[in-house]
Amino acid sequence: MPAGFDTRETWPYECLRCLHVWEEDFVVRHLADAYGNETKVWLSSGVPVPPPWAGACCPGCGAYYVTSFPSGYLARHPELLSAAEPEDEPYTEPYIRPNSRPDRAPVKRRHLSGRLLIAFGVPLAVFVGWEFYASFVAHAHTGP
Repeated sequence: MPAGFDTRETWPYECLRCLHVWEEDFVVRHLADAYGNETKVWLSSGVPVPPPWAGACCPGCGAYYVTSFPSGYLARHPELLSAAEPEDEPYTEPYIRPNSRPDRAPVKRRHLSGRLLIAFGVPLAVFVGWEFYASFVAHAHTGP
């Protein structure tokens, strides 16, 4: 039966892309088996996770270009922590500008996907058709 104990560790991080600074709390479960082999299992919210130094991801921008500080570093340097985010303003309906010329109907714009289909699809169809013609039809008409 494995015997062990749990410890809590707080790891401070900084994203090197967006310079976001944050901390993550981990529970480290130290285990040893009957043969004396020791291991550590890292838990975040009770779920096993990779160790903090292996692939941390920035919650601000999603980048994996992250560095960690020594334990307790942010407690000694509170200026690195971002200020508390302000309260969200209550939702207000967006202002919709009335049609300035009521005698004209609003212009319906075509979707970009349709334009892209035409821009890429037509040249692609011409190219494939030419290659088909060059490969099969032209060879069939060349005779003795």
